[in-house]
Amino acid sequence: MTVSYMDYTSPSVQFTYNLNNNTTFRKDARNYINTLSNQQLNTLVDVSLLDIFMSKGNVVEPHYHQNAAELVYLISGAMVVSLINPFTNELLNFPISQPGQVVNIPQGWWHYEVATMDNTHVLAIFDAPVPQFIGGSDLLRLTPANILAHTYCLNEAMVKETLAPITQTVLIGPPNTCNKAGQMVQGVAAAAPSIPAPAPAPAPVPVTGYSYPKRTVIGNGWYQY
Repeated sequence: MTVSYMDYTSPSVQFTYNLNNNTTFRKDARNYINTLSNQQLNTLVDVSLLDIFMSKGNVVEPHYHQNAAELVYLISGAMVVSLINPFTNELLNFPISQPGQVVNIPQGWWHYEVATMDNTHVLAIFDAPVPQFIGGSDLLRLTPANILAHTYCLNEAMVKETLAPITQTVLIGPPNTCNKAGQMVQGVAAAAPSIPAPAPAPAPVPVTGYSYPKRTVIGNGWYQY
């Protein structure tokens, strides 16, 4: 917990603020984010928020907050909040369409939000004075293509070509420069062409003379040996 040493007798103490004065990201007139933290309101301690406006089909990109949990509160419109539970390795989708519905995202969990109606408006509330943001766009564009290709057995040239359009942090996607007209993300599994199931993997071959240590789950689902 952050300890506040605010001098509440100081003439610089702040008790009120207008979020409309701090738009930190704007894709267009219908997709933008206003931010409030202790950098704008110095009496805030362990709370901050994002005031998020989105139109249908727009996505708050996959990301995580390493220093904060997030509570998504729906004001208007509708969206699907999706997250990966690192303890079960499950992708969970939570549609919210009634004002006042909330979804809680624990600290450090990978998640994203898809607007399924125009004029969607949510508050993202954090238990930290300034939420840290690690976006999928940054992980993809900053990790060398040869590392991705080698690690996941991919074609390096195709990786480079695929990721080349990602030149900056996206935040709300798809970017205005995207030319894939007609594609719409709904946030949940949609109809897709039938793909044959892969053949079952062969049984693992035991290694003689070595026993694997038992893994213990720690923190946000990471393993320690």
